[in-house]
Amino acid sequence: MNKTKTAVLLINLGSPSAPTAQAVRPYLRQFLSDRRVVEVNPILWNLILRLAILPFRSPVSAKRYESVWLPEGSPLIVYTERLAKKLQKAFDEEGRAVKVAFAMRYGEPDQDRIFRELHEKEGFDNIVVLPLYPQYSATTTASVADILGASLAKMRSQPHWHLIRDYHDNPEYARAIAASIKAHWKTKGELGEKDRLVLSFHGMPKRYCDLGDPYDRQVRKSAQMIIDELGIAPEEAVIAYQSRFGKEEWLQPYLTPQLERLAAEGVERVDILCPGFSIDCLETLEEVSDEARQTFLSKGGKEYNYIECLNDSSDAVSLIKNLVSKHL
Repeated sequence: MNKTKTAVLLINLGSPSAPTAQAVRPYLRQFLSDRRVVEVNPILWNLILRLAILPFRSPVSAKRYESVWLPEGSPLIVYTERLAKKLQKAFDEEGRAVKVAFAMRYGEPDQDRIFRELHEKEGFDNIVVLPLYPQYSATTTASVADILGASLAKMRSQPHWHLIRDYHDNPEYARAIAASIKAHWKTKGELGEKDRLVLSFHGMPKRYCDLGDPYDRQVRKSAQMIIDELGIAPEEAVIAYQSRFGKEEWLQPYLTPQLERLAAEGVERVDILCPGFSIDCLETLEEVSDEARQTFLSKGGKEYNYIECLNDSSDAVSLIKNLVSKHL
């Protein structure tokens, strides 16, 4: 009897190939053309995108990417690749015949191409797909599922496959996030009376959740589990939503007003992290670690500490290995 060949495919959002306007423009076009991401009249939106957003936002975004770019490339891709390699090593050391690959929903390595090659060229007939988004959203996980469906539609021979929808309430996820905070506190000291922990999650239009997206509910569940794992009082932690785009109302409270409010109330120190991001990227390294820092300190705050995402840490490898092992 033929032995089943199993692969694990990690999928992240994506990044331009270089921190230049020429590279950013096609990436933004692909990302912002996704109907899962922007749910407005497509004809009108296409005009706005081509005539206003891409020409003006591409150079601005390129400068922002340049500020976080690593010698090896985009932080999102670099750390996702490192995570995949360490996960591969962990399976190899256990003697498990599993191949680990990674892909991006937008940009390269292309999700559709990698998924199809795993089955059609390399012969993997069982593929476990893990979008690296702890919380489910139609704007992220469902978009990954859409491309999986499109890939399968092109295949004459289809593999067995399993999509891990989310892991927002997984106890090991909450423990891993809490462990990273505790490790930070060992170095910087625990929070004092005038200090706060801020959990910043990526925002989305409120309308999406009103229509049934479970993202906001899952965010609050994750935040509560992390707070419980830390054993701190609820008032010591603050939830916020970042990366707002456009004029539509998004999930609140917004990050910038929250930081301004904390500073006005006399909070001296903020420790902040982004539990909805598995890998550090532009939104965490530039927006939260840099821009938000300037906001808090300019309003009277004394100390601002950004705590990195799990990235390719040992806790991240253990978490991902246990998540996918249930489906191998």
